[in-house]
This record gives sequence, structure tokens and C-alpha cells, in this order.
Amino acid sequence: IDGSTHFFSPELSMEIQEALGSDIAMTLDEPTPYPSDHTTTEKSLKLSSRWAARCKAAHQLENQSLFGIVQGGMYKDLRIQSTKEITEIDFPGYAIGGLSVGEEKNIMYDIAAHTAEYLPKNKPRYLMGVGTPEDLRHCSGMGVDMFDCVMPSRNARNGSLFTSQGKINIRNLQYKTDDSPLDPECDCYTCENYSRAYLRHLFIADEIFVMRLNTLHNINFYQKRMQSIRKAILEDKPF
Repeated sequence: IDGSTHFFSPELSMEIQEALGSDIAMTLDEPTPYPSDHTTTEKSLKLSSRWAARCKAAHQLENQSLFGIVQGGMYKDLRIQSTKEITEIDFPGYAIGGLSVGEEKNIMYDIAAHTAEYLPKNKPRYLMGVGTPEDLRHCSGMGVDMFDCVMPSRNARNGSLFTSQGKINIRNLQYKTDDSPLDPECDCYTCENYSRAYLRHLFIADEIFVMRLNTLHNINFYQKRMQSIRKAILEDKPF
């Protein structure tokens, strides 16, 4: 805030995350940008592995899980190397990091699937920073269990909303007199109480309340999407 420099060590990272009291803490890591050459990427993953070991040694909170993060950029050999180093430290769960950083979608899917293949099947696998509703479906099929992404809230703030009929932009003129709910198949607070026309009115009026309403809907949409995927898996059905 004031322009001063702050040094974050693995130990300080653990201290901060323990103070925050999150259910899951993450090891300090260094994701590489895209593109990045093989030598730089390998150097970065080795640093992340050293930091991961220090994080585990420093972590003290018994009711907080600490997940290790696999790096390695877009190089399959480095992904295997990172997975081996991180799993040897033995964490209760593992994250696939360093993806969705500008690479093409097919590359992201390929590297995510390749990495997940080498992670323990009896522990949670978490894909960081991904993604669209289609990404959730596709990557769940690879064996990924958990996701996080700014997309539901960021899109909501810009008027872009996910529905069972596809994505809509509530700013569009076509919704000016549309008194139907945002998504007839959704049971969220927004859909049960406000019309598309009213949401558009709030957005055009720069009323901050609409950002909350939109975010409530998008997050609920994502939760229901994952709920349906879990149900399909338990029932051994396609999703």
C-alpha cells in the first residue's frame, strides 16, 4: 500500500495462513510465466520443491490441511519431476499449478491430464485457476476434484452471467423489458427474486448491489454444476 518492500519466506507464509484459519493452506511456490524455457522452468520447480519442504516443516495447525503444489510449466518431463518431488514430501492433498496462464486451451487440458495421472488417486487433486463451466466438466473427467477461479465473480461484476441456456450479458438491450427470471432452472436468491429487466436496470444505473446479485447467481451456478458432476460420478453416468 505504501510502496514498502516485504519479504515472504515459506515460514512466514505458513504463519499468515494459519492466522487466517483457512481449511486448506497452500505451500509457497513460484509459477513460471508462459512461455518459459526448460532451464528456467526447472530451476523454478526446484525452488518450489524446496519451499514446499520448508512449508511442511513450519506448518503447525492440526485442523488445517496443507496442500503441495506441482509446477513444471508446459514440459511433461518437468511435470513428472515436480510431481515426484512434491509427493515424496507427503501432503494430504495436491494442487496442479502453473496452468491457465495464457497457453492454448488444448495445451492446458493436455498438461493437466498428464499431471493428474501421476498424482495419488486417494488424495484430493486441485487444479488452480481454472476455469469455465466446460473446463470443470472436462477436467473432472481427468480425475480433478477441486477448482478455484475468479471467473464467476469477475464475470458477474461485468454483467456476464452463466445460465442453463448458456452465457448472457445482462447489459444487452434485449433484456430491458424481459420480466423473466435470469435462469428459470436456478433456485438462487437472485433468480427467485429479480427479473432480467431489473438486473439490467441496476447495472445500467451503476448500482453496486447488482454485482452482489450477479455474483450470488454465478457462484450458485458453479456449485450446482459441480454438484451435478459429483452425482453423475456416484451414479456412474456421463457428465
